[in-house]
Amino acid sequence: MANKVRGFEVAKGWNDKDITLPHRSTSDSAGYDFHAAEEVTIPSFKPGVKPVLVATGVKAYMSKGEYLALVNRSSLPLKQGLMLGNNFAVIDRDYYSNEGNDGHIMFQFWNFSDEDITIEKDTRIGQGIFHSFAVADDDGAEGERQGGFGSTGTN
Repeated sequence: MANKVRGFEVAKGWNDKDITLPHRSTSDSAGYDFHAAEEVTIPSFKPGVKPVLVATGVKAYMSKGEYLALVNRSSLPLKQGLMLGNNFAVIDRDYYSNEGNDGHIMFQFWNFSDEDITIEKDTRIGQGIFHSFAVADDDGAEGERQGGFGSTGTN
């Protein structure tokens, strides 16, 4: 990542899948639109059913002191009843190219409509917004990521 500041790449294993890299629709848009990498059906919500992961085939790189926030598209809850399972996801800088899944970004969804919903390949499913962050005066974090999705704090 020597000269790279922030951006997106196709994750390993997705190079031959015609992946759409995230992009902004207008010059004043904060969010980069992410697209589904493949068709997936999200069942209508029932107690005990977990959210469904929707692959993007994308990974993100960024500078030290930054993270990528994944947020819902404003139209998904209103038009389709889809909401992010974690409401707001944080993609850390060290998630990029990790040994567990190469930093592959996925969105997790609950479907609160009355019927199953199928998301077609290349449908816009969410947005990513780059942010900077600060650390506390007494911060002493020295650990290193050892895996992919959900791996921090597990060692």
